[in-house]
Amino acid sequence: MEPVRTCIGCRMRADRSSLLRVVARDSELVVDETASLPGRGAWLHPTVVCCERAVKRRAFGRALRVSSNLNTQTLENRLNG
Repeated sequence: MEPVRTCIGCRMRADRSSLLRVVARDSELVVDETASLPGRGAWLHPTVVCCERAVKRRAFGRALRVSSNLNTQTLENRLNG
């Protein structure tokens, strides 16, 4: 049985392997490919729609417990290809 996580964009539960782990590093969101970076992580479906919903709801700051504004440009570039 694979671990289940909740996407912070759409709030749907999914297998860990189908989601991206995102961590905050120096006020920037970084995709954690190996799910091994230290610190608090948030899980997100690898779609632009879920990313936009998370940004609109300010879910990254709450999930990662960061009060400053986070730069999402790197994450958005990765999702757009």
